Amino acid sequence: MFKAGTPKIKGLVEENPDIIRELEQLLIGKVSMFIDYANVRPWSEKLGWHISVKRLKQFLDSFENIREVNFYSGTLEGDQLSIQLINEVQEFGYKVHTKPVKIMKLWIDVRDIASMTETSLLRQFISKSLLRKYTAETIEYLNRRFADMNKLGEFFIEDRKCNFDVEISVDMLLNSERNIADTFVLWSGDSDFHDPLLQLLQAGKKVLLFATARRIARELNDLRSLGLLIFDIQKIRDFVCWNREISPPIAKEPPKGNSKLQSQ
Repeated sequence: MFKAGTPKIKGLVEENPDIIRELEQLLIGKVSMFIDYANVRPWSEKLGWHISVKRLKQFLDSFENIREVNFYSGTLEGDQLSIQLINEVQEFGYKVHTKPVKIMKLWIDVRDIASMTETSLLRQFISKSLLRKYTAETIEYLNRRFADMNKLGEFFIEDRKCNFDVEISVDMLLNSERNIADTFVLWSGDSDFHDPLLQLLQAGKKVLLFATARRIARELNDLRSLGLLIFDIQKIRDFVCWNREISPPIAKEPPKGNSKLQSQ
């Protein structure tokens, strides 16, 4: 089932055989993977290391029963790094799904509000429930920061939006209907996936989340009682992280015996 695709992976397997055995028990039958990259990329802030899309694909390709690895990420028009990422993941053999990133303007012009204690501008960035907790002084302070930005000629903030929840959900359910996969692996912890994951579980499919601790929505955790499995990606760090972030090898203790003989 697992056949190391590179010498580096082979060496890491020799150091971490239990991890591979665990994954072989989880990745049963025909496996389809779905990577919500906009959700996965920020995990580096929590983890303290980064996922290499090249090393990740090499690792996943070592599992002979992984039929496809779907990669979902937006393309920011005119941004060379964004375009380069899409080109690279295509070259690495991912099944790439992309669409243009939408640029949205959020206006912060204080001339649009009647007073500095009004919340209409702030509601674009802060939930109503949290705003209700703020004092009038706090709201006035935040609005005056907008006013400071206006004085510098800034009257709007650009926000980027490119959500693939619908596309991923539809693709997973179609794969289930067409019996393309027995095991579905989702790289995300977003609560928006609750309903499609529930449908997969009810259809008798094996469903596995690849995620990191405390990055999984409560709604998804609730599905564990119905069979949802969660694999902590910390376990495969050295297989998928940037090369310079691979953990240093643990020094082995020398065999017991005559120290003079050991040094010869």
